[in-house]
Amino acid sequence: MSDPPKDRSLAALHTEEDGLATAEYGIVMLGAVAFAGLLTAILTSDTVRGWLEAIVQRALSA
Repeated sequence: MSDPPKDRSLAALHTEEDGLATAEYGIVMLGAVAFAGLLTAILTSDTVRGWLEAIVQRALSA
C-alpha cells in the first residue's frame, strides 16, 4: 500500500486539533474565575477588612 500524500496527512492532523484552542481558553477562564472568587473571599473576610480599614484610617489621619 502506498502512503497517503503529505497534504492529506497535514489536513487530517489539523482537523484533529480543531477545538483545542477553545478548550484551552475555557480552562484558563475557569481558572481565572476561581482565582477571582478566592480573592473575593479573602478580601471580604473580617480580618482583611480590618487591616484595610486601618490602612485607610492611618492614611487619612496623616
